[in-house]
Amino acid sequence: MKDNRRQFIKKSGCALSMMALATQARHFGMVSAMSQKGASISAPPSDYRALVCILLSGGNDGNNLIVPNHSDATISNYAAYAASRSSQGLAIPQNQLLPITVPRLSNLTYGLHPNLGTVAGGVNSGIHGLWATGKLAAVVNTGNLTRPLTKAQFLGNPAWRPYQLFSHSDQVQQQQSSRSDAPSPIGWGGKIADRTNTANNPTGRVPMITSIGGTQLFTLGQNTTPLAIRDANTPLNEVLVTYSTCCTDPFSAARTTALAELRTVDLDSELVRATSHIMNQAQTASSALSTYQEVGVTFPNTDIGRQLKQVARMIKKRTDLNINRQVFFVELGGFDTHQNQLSNQVGQTILLAQLSQAMRALYDEMFNLGLDTKVTQFTLSDFGRTMNPAGIGSGVGTDHAWGNHMLVLGGSVVGGNFYGSTRPDGSGNYYPTLALGGPDDIDTGGAPRGRWLPTTGVEQYAATLGRWFGLTDADLPAIFPNIGSFTNTDLGFMIP
Repeated sequence: MKDNRRQFIKKSGCALSMMALATQARHFGMVSAMSQKGASISAPPSDYRALVCILLSGGNDGNNLIVPNHSDATISNYAAYAASRSSQGLAIPQNQLLPITVPRLSNLTYGLHPNLGTVAGGVNSGIHGLWATGKLAAVVNTGNLTRPLTKAQFLGNPAWRPYQLFSHSDQVQQQQSSRSDAPSPIGWGGKIADRTNTANNPTGRVPMITSIGGTQLFTLGQNTTPLAIRDANTPLNEVLVTYSTCCTDPFSAARTTALAELRTVDLDSELVRATSHIMNQAQTASSALSTYQEVGVTFPNTDIGRQLKQVARMIKKRTDLNINRQVFFVELGGFDTHQNQLSNQVGQTILLAQLSQAMRALYDEMFNLGLDTKVTQFTLSDFGRTMNPAGIGSGVGTDHAWGNHMLVLGGSVVGGNFYGSTRPDGSGNYYPTLALGGPDDIDTGGAPRGRWLPTTGVEQYAATLGRWFGLTDADLPAIFPNIGSFTNTDLGFMIP
């Protein structure tokens, strides 16, 4: 063979490019892993558990996700909501809200966005019906925080504010890293995998983390290499096609053998050793995914529907993959609704319908498999949006804000309720006061827009999910560096 090592690998790149794991080489988390001694391997737990992170990219408008649907004057009610949004056409009519009762707020009635229920032409009834059955919960007025803050502290201590507040790129990274005090190169999903993979998946044939939404900060750890695959439009047995799985001709077989041999050479270099390890993982994963069982539930043919369908396929394959813990990442974009928020083509209205239908399909598939208590879906989003709209009429939208509401769905969720930290005024309320310029509005200036100061930090939200997944109290500081600033690190919305 005339080709030297570098030329051969370069010419073989068409094969390696098919291995989604190889796309993670830019991170080189494995370089750190290769330089560390392996942790001791204990027997894996007998039960399977999975976290499914759904990023609502762009900043979902939580003010129209969950709306007061009562007239009680002691807490923000529908009239307060409508006063800020009706004149510009953004308030949802009260008779269109999907009612939910909140026991932790004196059984007051709130309303979910109407598209979280039955949608014309939909394949199921959406997620609204799961509130009453105790499978769906909301963590309200949540956001990026370095520590609990009052409005006075926010105004008087700029250093306590999240880094680059209101910036899309910075705030979405903080949602995914859980750190709000400074940029971080790794995410809390990746850090959970760093901490738990060896004990939980000692003989796993794929990484603990799978992303259907591309390479994302959430999935990256110090020594975690995520698996990045395409959505359900690509059959599972084709997402990692390599020469060893796609082709049986003698030339392809020879090339596969040669590549395998090359991966045993020059391992004294950490960079080469890390890259070879990634390629070996890709080869193992490709073989493991060469067959699969199709899902039984009909998933909507939407971007988020196809992503969650691929998640369901991976979960059905869990036994063959020798894996007891998995973390998934999917993304639904388009929530940066400065205008056209009510559009049935591009706005929040249609996006929430797609989200609801897809989440319900995944829940139903897991229920049919007897895994509904083992799989938990949860949402993240950059930030909330202003209570006071931008624009008017059909083009109405909202601008960047702060506190937001997150949804958690699964059989182990203590659903049918609100969760979070209560407001610092001693009222015991979880939901913000919907008053422009009021006690929860940190907007300063001549015309406050309604940017709610969060009472619950992303670290508290994430730590609650992490505990259910298997983290211990001792694990938390390593994954969530600022967790010690918060008194309540278990919000109580998960059954252990």
